[in-house]
Amino acid sequence: MTPRSILVWTAVALVGAAGWAMLALYRGEEISAAWVLAAALGSYAIAYRFYARFIARRVLRVDARRATPAERLNDGVDFHPTDRRVLLGHHFAAIAGAGPLVGPVLAAQMGYLPGTIWIVFGVIFAGAVQDMVVLFFSMRRDGRSLGQMARDEIGPVGGAAALLAVFAIMIILLAVLALVVVNALSHSPWGVFSIAMTLPIALFMGCYLRWLRPGQVIETSLIGAVLLILAIVAGGWVADSPMADAWTLSPQTLVICLVVYGFVASVLPVWLLLAPRDYLSTFMKIGTIGLLAVGTLLVLPGLRNDAISDFASRGDGPVFAGSLFPFVFITIACGALSGFHALISSGTTPKMIEKETQVPLIGYGAMLMESFVAIMALIAASVLDPGLYFAMNAPASALGDSLQSASEAVAAWGFTITPDQLAAAAAAVEEESLIARTGGAPTLAVGMSEIFSQVIGGEGMRAFWYHFAIMFEALFILTTVDAGTRVGRFMLQDTLGNIYKPLGRVGWKPGLWATSAVVVLAWGYFLWVGVNDPLGGINQLFPLFGIANQLLAAVALTVATTLLVKSGRLRWAWVTGVPLAWDVAVTLTASWQKVFSADPKLGFFAQRDRYQDALDRGELLAPAKSVEDMRTIVTNSTVDGVLSAVFALLIIVVIADAARVCVRAVRQGPDAAPLKEAPYVESTLVAPAGLIATRAERAELAAVGAAGGPAPAGAPGRASGDPGERTGAGR
Repeated sequence: MTPRSILVWTAVALVGAAGWAMLALYRGEEISAAWVLAAALGSYAIAYRFYARFIARRVLRVDARRATPAERLNDGVDFHPTDRRVLLGHHFAAIAGAGPLVGPVLAAQMGYLPGTIWIVFGVIFAGAVQDMVVLFFSMRRDGRSLGQMARDEIGPVGGAAALLAVFAIMIILLAVLALVVVNALSHSPWGVFSIAMTLPIALFMGCYLRWLRPGQVIETSLIGAVLLILAIVAGGWVADSPMADAWTLSPQTLVICLVVYGFVASVLPVWLLLAPRDYLSTFMKIGTIGLLAVGTLLVLPGLRNDAISDFASRGDGPVFAGSLFPFVFITIACGALSGFHALISSGTTPKMIEKETQVPLIGYGAMLMESFVAIMALIAASVLDPGLYFAMNAPASALGDSLQSASEAVAAWGFTITPDQLAAAAAAVEEESLIARTGGAPTLAVGMSEIFSQVIGGEGMRAFWYHFAIMFEALFILTTVDAGTRVGRFMLQDTLGNIYKPLGRVGWKPGLWATSAVVVLAWGYFLWVGVNDPLGGINQLFPLFGIANQLLAAVALTVATTLLVKSGRLRWAWVTGVPLAWDVAVTLTASWQKVFSADPKLGFFAQRDRYQDALDRGELLAPAKSVEDMRTIVTNSTVDGVLSAVFALLIIVVIADAARVCVRAVRQGPDAAPLKEAPYVESTLVAPAGLIATRAERAELAAVGAAGGPAPAGAPGRASGDPGERTGAGR
């Protein structure tokens, strides 16, 4: 630490501290959203510079001299050394789905402060740690999936429970994410055209970077960014042209398109479509969120909701039922802690990373980027008038079917908005109505349009920015569907490889095609039924999304903690053990309440009893419109309750079996619980560790003649700035 760096980091710390101080002390008056930005950005910078480096050096002991699976097993399809900048874009795009956009919007019901605290501190000490540690350990095991690592390192009992739970939850998550995409793109020619154009652009970028201009990432990026902007602008032209009908797709057609795309993206070489398309999507994601942050600093909008609302303690909020603990931590998953991320960190990314020293940038850094997206989503929801917020996010059954009834319902919750104001808000974004637009995405779009319109275009641009935000969200989410399908294929291949060895080889074409087909057909089935039946398919399982995602995080943190203990790092096991304990407390409490609560708004079985009793009396309860709907809701509530209990029990089995392995490793030493690491192989690649190469790294790259090229014979691929400890094979 030089005097200059000490001054810089002291200033960063003071900015973050000032933001937190303002959020903590201001009560009873409107506070600027800029203080949320200051608190978050200051905290992120400190965490990345110090905590991520501590984990990489002291806990994981990353080794720049050790070859990664991408280098050792390079097959040009799944294993492929990928420039860290492209891989950062791919990883961020793959993990940043609906969660960081939707969860914080819904959690704004509790006030802006609980969500802000969990998003920032949750990502620093839990979410980014999980992603980084799982990525490292998967990389040390030839890119094994999370479930297979559990089986290899914990044992057949806990491993089997983990494999079953992880794959089942994976299918549910993919179907839910795909449903959000379908809802956003259906009957939207602008969105469909713009997103469809990202496919040929990505194919061009992949070929350009591989054959035409190898290594020219910045040049390729600029070309891709220009083409993406043209695609977005052209989408608006298409929407207003005679071609609009050709690009206006029904939900059913979109389901078929998504299934076909998911299969193709899963089997094509990763460098050809998946990585460049995700990297391309990152331009738009980060660009839009960055502009939103700049707009917030220029406009300085006030946060119009309370710091902590009354719903936080009462648990009777109209957006979702349940008290602050545990449900704000379930609602805000992506952006703070998400089990889905562990699937990407043990799926595509460990097969593409060039150097172990890039783990902090890819694993920790990408998660901080997603957390910033979540903060901006929370701000966008919090700058709205609370009356409009609740009118948009409460269910139709609570709001009624008219502007007047919605206004009265909102007034009963303690907020004020007139029917004329509701009508004006819808007209400003050229929508027929904004009432009961649940799910979070429309609320985020309205909040973004309000901020953007004050910077560019005024009120006349509100509708443009609103529809731009809707399309942006669809692009944001689609990138998790393609990467998730590929990861699902890896998981299924690992699982079936325990029965038939060739299926476990990711490069075996028959297994690759067959398992990809099984995965897309599995989530595609639930999606198809859900699109055609409002109470069926994935709609039946949608209430499990939040809890299932956090239970998946418990599996990931359990595996990570077990591996730290088995590898002789017991003194550092708290790094993943503490967030594991917190996540288990949150998710099992939520699971217990969802299964056993007597409140029909909260408990699945209580809801089943309520609808069954009404069915026996011959009554219809909203949202049911027929006796058949009533029976379906009874069935759905029963299935959700049973699955919640089953998932919780599977996680308990995994944790209990892992605890047994850890105790044995501590008592008998590491030899009693050997690791399943790949053998040590010396690396011949040279690649920078961070986003920007240091002077020493640039000199080493120049010495070998090409960025990312192989080092001369006998020269280790250090160029990391942080080689850490050389750990050797088996450790």
